[in-house]
Amino acid sequence: MEKAGHFAIKNEARDGHCSFASAGSVGERFGEFANFAQQEGLRRLEEVSRETVIAYGQELADRVENREISAAYAQNLVSAVNTVMQAATRGQWESVSPTNEAGIAERSNVRETPAASADRATYEQARETISQRGQAIADLARELGMRSKEASLMNARRAAQQAREICSVTISDGTKGGRPRELENLSEHQIAALERASTVQGGDPSMIPAHQSWEQFRNGELRGTRETLQQGGIAGLHDLRAGYAADRYEQLTGHRPPVEGGQVAREIDLAAREQIAAELGHGRIDVTNSYLGGRG
Repeated sequence: MEKAGHFAIKNEARDGHCSFASAGSVGERFGEFANFAQQEGLRRLEEVSRETVIAYGQELADRVENREISAAYAQNLVSAVNTVMQAATRGQWESVSPTNEAGIAERSNVRETPAASADRATYEQARETISQRGQAIADLARELGMRSKEASLMNARRAAQQAREICSVTISDGTKGGRPRELENLSEHQIAALERASTVQGGDPSMIPAHQSWEQFRNGELRGTRETLQQGGIAGLHDLRAGYAADRYEQLTGHRPPVEGGQVAREIDLAAREQIAAELGHGRIDVTNSYLGGRG
């Protein structure tokens, strides 16, 4: 696949549609996607679909969120795939939006507008339109700040039992770098979300139906959940974590986050950000800028 991609973009350069330097850069970035596609079991350009590229973009979005790569670089990686596929299909390829469809953050890491999910009424209205399993996963993201992969791979039955017994939950499956984290002193609202997920999970080993792989679930029902949320005004499952962060900020400081006009003393703000960053599975508080807005 990588060789075919290089061939397609070099032909564009030979025809005068781009420079050879640009073709080289695009080809190098396309190699990253080819590695991803290979892991998904794809070998040929003809097998690449928009769903594959969206899944790739969503993985990049997680890497941006985890501060592994910049938003600009992630967007360029998706754009490189679009460029190669346009060349390979002679203009028949429908480009994937890095931000709107893949959920990659805008190039600025500081949130300037509140997350739609911070408004409970907006979230509840959008939630009503998705499947029962989608609702359960969305609730885990909104109420416990979980990533979509973490929520999907969670054994909600075990988590709900832990929550009832000791009022905490361990998030370990699907975490970045395999680093588990603990959420303590759970509210009744959070425990209720876990219990709803447990009921939906039924006899399956996780929130993913037993007959499906993570890749199948991600490209199927989870993608449908994300798209339906977007139709309801929620940017996606990642946006739900921003809603969680906003609520936690208010609980910890007594004020809404800076992106919503809240102002608190710097030391209080920093302490809240450190707590929220840890609960979201981040090692650095700078990441909270993309959830809460910049520090004063």
